[in-house]
Amino acid sequence: MTAMNPRILHVLDHSLPMHSGYTFRTRAILHAQKGMGWDVRGITGLRHTDEGPATQEVDGLTFHRTTGAADGPAVLREWREVALLTEAICALASEWRPDVLHAHSPALNGLAAIRAGRRLGIPVVYEIRAFWEDAAVGNGTGSEGSIKYRLTRALENHVVSEAGRVVTICSGLREDLIARGFNAEKISLMPNGVDLSLFGNPVERDPALAAGLGLGDGPVIGFIGSFYDYEGLDDLIAAMPALVERHADARLLLVGGGPMADSLKAQAEASPVASAIRFVGRVPHTEVERYYALTDIMAYPRKKSRLTDLVTPLKPLEAMAQMKLVAASDVGGHRELMEHRTTGTLFAPDDPAACATSLADLLDKRDSWDAMRDAALAYVRSKHSWERNILRYQDVYQSLLGPLENSRVCATA
Repeated sequence: MTAMNPRILHVLDHSLPMHSGYTFRTRAILHAQKGMGWDVRGITGLRHTDEGPATQEVDGLTFHRTTGAADGPAVLREWREVALLTEAICALASEWRPDVLHAHSPALNGLAAIRAGRRLGIPVVYEIRAFWEDAAVGNGTGSEGSIKYRLTRALENHVVSEAGRVVTICSGLREDLIARGFNAEKISLMPNGVDLSLFGNPVERDPALAAGLGLGDGPVIGFIGSFYDYEGLDDLIAAMPALVERHADARLLLVGGGPMADSLKAQAEASPVASAIRFVGRVPHTEVERYYALTDIMAYPRKKSRLTDLVTPLKPLEAMAQMKLVAASDVGGHRELMEHRTTGTLFAPDDPAACATSLADLLDKRDSWDAMRDAALAYVRSKHSWERNILRYQDVYQSLLGPLENSRVCATA
């Protein structure tokens, strides 16, 4: 048949229209690959819980859903999940033959892709966005060293060993795999990126929105994201009295929600500077830029853990693209993204006093703001824009398929 661009099926935990950092990274990848002229689709497992049709078009992207139910005790339930997703991949491939199965963590998706790939004779790329056992510890649903933790890690190792190529979102994850004994040449890096068509043109501050939130005319410290324990928002709230002591008109704006929302609100209400703290709740993704525009500094006080040392977050990059100053805890995932006092400010993790001092010092040095914001934006454009980063996938696929201009994209009749 006539040579065409590659056909890639992304195997996913969940996708749009659900909103999460996971789905936004997926959207950026698929849009960038479509922009390269590649034929891409996604298929989700049972953990995509948003109701919708079996095949769904969202934001110009096509997603297929796995149907059925996986009941039973732990392990058996996950085994059934994998079986259903494997069958769904094979059924779709009988109609729409992909060149590559590109599975994204968790490892259950990778295992389903590997099983389907063996049956179909299609190579598999496995992309790790975080080690799921560490993420469970970070969000309070697991404990390090438990049976579940060890089983999840063993499954991850199995999927990495069986996949044709492996991709990680940051150096921390890649180096951890190499330390486990995996071949470095098999593991490629695909850093978190920003879609500059969405985040590269900051909107103007909305005075009416600011007034409605009671932010006043002073500096605003912001956080936009999910309220998990590992994000360290309790330390940020605890830092506010010391910050207000040095900058009486400073305000804290917290946008989002999650498991820690109720306890954080209770902590804020009990704070001596409760009047300086604002909770907005979750907002539509289309409205996020309006809330970025209200802030001067975006704060990311992640607690130190294996998860935060290994994994780079996306939000600081989005903030840099929005021309916001970034202050973040000095953990490995942040150090990989920021140069202290050049593209952002780092402070000691798990230390509200250090957080407060860092924020107050930054507010004192307004003459350095423009240079820091310009350096951060230049860094995102050169190192973390999807327009540039997507070319890394071409090398990964090419290693499995040969030159992409000669790739087979569908089965012959």
